[in-house]
Parts: sequence; structure tokens; C-alpha cells
Amino acid sequence: MIFTTWSQILRDFLIERGLLGYQLEAFYSTTAFLVLAAGCFIFWHLSRLLFIGVVQRMVTKTKSNWDDYLFDHKVFRTLSLVVIAYILESAAPFVFVSFPITGKLALMAAQLYVVLAWMFAINAILNAIASILSDSSKYRDKPIRSYKQVGKIVFYLLGIVWMVSIVIGQSPVYIFTGLGAVTAVLVLIFRDPILGFVASVQMSAIDLVRLGDWITVDKYGADGIVIEINLTTVKVKNWDNTVTLVPSYALVSDSFKNWREMKASEGRRIKRHLNIQISSIRFVDDALLERLMKIERIQTYLAEKKEEIAQFNRAQGVDKAVLLNGRHLTNIGVFRIYATAYIKDFDHIQKGLTCMVRQLQSTEHGLPLEIYAYTSEKEFEGFESITADLFDHLLAAAPYFDLEIHQEAGSQERSIPSSDQSSWSANI
Repeated sequence: MIFTTWSQILRDFLIERGLLGYQLEAFYSTTAFLVLAAGCFIFWHLSRLLFIGVVQRMVTKTKSNWDDYLFDHKVFRTLSLVVIAYILESAAPFVFVSFPITGKLALMAAQLYVVLAWMFAINAILNAIASILSDSSKYRDKPIRSYKQVGKIVFYLLGIVWMVSIVIGQSPVYIFTGLGAVTAVLVLIFRDPILGFVASVQMSAIDLVRLGDWITVDKYGADGIVIEINLTTVKVKNWDNTVTLVPSYALVSDSFKNWREMKASEGRRIKRHLNIQISSIRFVDDALLERLMKIERIQTYLAEKKEEIAQFNRAQGVDKAVLLNGRHLTNIGVFRIYATAYIKDFDHIQKGLTCMVRQLQSTEHGLPLEIYAYTSEKEFEGFESITADLFDHLLAAAPYFDLEIHQEAGSQERSIPSSDQSSWSANI
């Protein structure tokens, strides 16, 4: 074999120069190492120029992207290192055949280099696979980075065990058997990666979180878009452009809000309320009813209710001198009907979904009148604009019903402008 012949020629050359014993072994080992290193460097350089150069030209001509990712992540270069490593492993026993101790050390070093070369190659392959999957529409929203990191950890641990087994001269099975005694320590050291991995699997299995989801995690102050899912953390870009890192396992063990289904639904919910000053709530007398009848949106309702109430009061013989007797409209009830009609007529409100105005339990802040409806606009800016338009109108309309909006610092009475007392617009 070429390595045996070459080693014999080198050994004879050094003996002719008068080198014997330890001097011969030292000079021989140093010279052999330098020659092997130079040969491997030349081989690697030639493979880079020839093989990798050819691969690059082929990659640029193909229409698919997966081979581009393999080249960009230097998969082919790392595989050439694996080839060099196996050449060194094959050469070591023959080059140092005359020096068993040195040969054993050289073989061990070559085998360690084989493991390292494979670790580099697998690292590049996993990076390339992650990029290929992330570019695919099918897996784009999956936690690919988490799986990549788990894969790296597994292969690194296997590589380390393999290297240790080479150094101590024992089978890797022997080392794995011994690891049982330190399992508790390993679990403690790798607690976060283990929890993160389990959480990543659960999130992927039940489709809990995807890249691009809008999530709210109150415990960690996160409210924004998921931009990255790692093994141990989920990176959220908040609406104020800050970034919050949320532990992956927290999304499984704790409560959080995912707005994805809202975006996929027919509408986004408005659920806000006005606080009405309770002291401004009263029965509708004839003067107020006359003014309210000018509002086109509730004219039909008021006419029907007026006739219904009048018939009931006549049938019961109600004493109309006191409004508390019999049935009467209230300004808060009429305003609620008006607000419901206005919201249903409003653009961008989903007519097929729940749309109502309801009273909540009264508090020290007044009587909450809640608007419950769904808008067709689900994005943040458009949704807030529609909601503001609704409440702008309702806040301005309340005084026309002799209602006051509660103010914490003390309500100030607001009446209808004097210019509008005799006649105000019928199209509020």
C-alpha cells in the first residue's frame, strides 16, 4: 500500500542520517504529521476548487431552492472534511506501523477528528434543512428552529459520548449505561431545553402558536406578533416595537391569548361601554318625547311605543298626574334603542353576528351601557378607528336624550345648545 511504502522510505531515510530510538520516533512522527497535514490541505483545496466549484455552477442553474440552501450552509465543504478525516483514519495505522504507541495515539486523534468532522457536517445539514422547511409554505409557521436546536443537542451529545468512548477505549453503550447514575444532574442542567422541547412538541401538535400569530401574555408583558420560536423561548415583537422573550413552556403551562382565530373569523368584537350618570336617568315626559320624535332613526319605534303605552294606561285607568303610575318610556331606554339602531346601520358592522347595546351592573362610576358588536375590519388600526367613530357619535348624542356621561371628577351638566332647543337635526 502507498502509505506503507511511503512510511518505510521515510524511516529508512532518517536511519541513514543516524537517527535511532526516541530521536528516530520523534523526527519520524513530526515529519509524518507535517506530510499528512500538507497532503490533506492540498486535497481539501483541490476538492474546493474542482468539486465544490462544479457544484456551485450546477446549483445556480437549477430552479429549485433546496440545493441553494445546501450550498449556502456549506454542507458540501463540511462533507469534504469528513472524507479527509476518513483518509487520515485509514492512513494512521500504516504510517506509524513501526511505532505502535505513536500509531495508537495518531489513530485516536484521527478517529476524534472523524467525529468532529461529522458533527460539523450534521450541524450544516440541520441548518440547511431548517432553512428549506422555513421556506416552505407548509412548514413556515412551525417551530422549525426548536426542532433544529433539539437535533443539534442530541447529535452533539452523541458526538461527545462517541469521543469519550474513543479516548477511554470503551464502547459507547458502556458510557450510556454509566449516564444513568447522573440522569438527575443532567435533567437539572438541561431543565429549560427539556421543558422547551416538550412545549415545542405540544405547540406543534395542537397548533397552539405559529410564527406571525398575535398573542398576549399578561404575565410577561407580551402583546404583539410572534417573530421567532426557539427551543426555550418564543420571541414576541410588541406593538411598541419592543421585544419580549416568553419561555416556551409558559405558553403550555400558563394562560395566554392568541388572536389568530379572531383574524380568521368573520369579524372582530367591540365590547366597550359608556358610563351614564345615574342622576340623569328619568322618565320621558311630553316635552322630551316631542323632541325625540324628530329623530328619524327612532320615529317609528317611538310612535309604536307611544300608542302601546297609551292603550295600556287607558285600559288600567292610570292616573297620569304622576309619571310613576302606569307605563312610561325612559330616556336611557330610548337612548339604548337609538344606539342599537345606529350601530346596526353603521358601515363595517357585521350584520350576521351579535349586535346589541346592553346595561351592565351599576357601579360608583354610573350605569355602564355596553356596546357589543363585531366589525368587518380586524386589523388594529382600522378596528380602533371604527370603534372611535361609533363612540364619538354616541357620546355626542347622549345629551339629546337628557343623559349625562359620568365624570370621575364630578359631572358638569350639559344641555342641548339653545340654538337647537326648538328644532335640532332629525338625522343624528
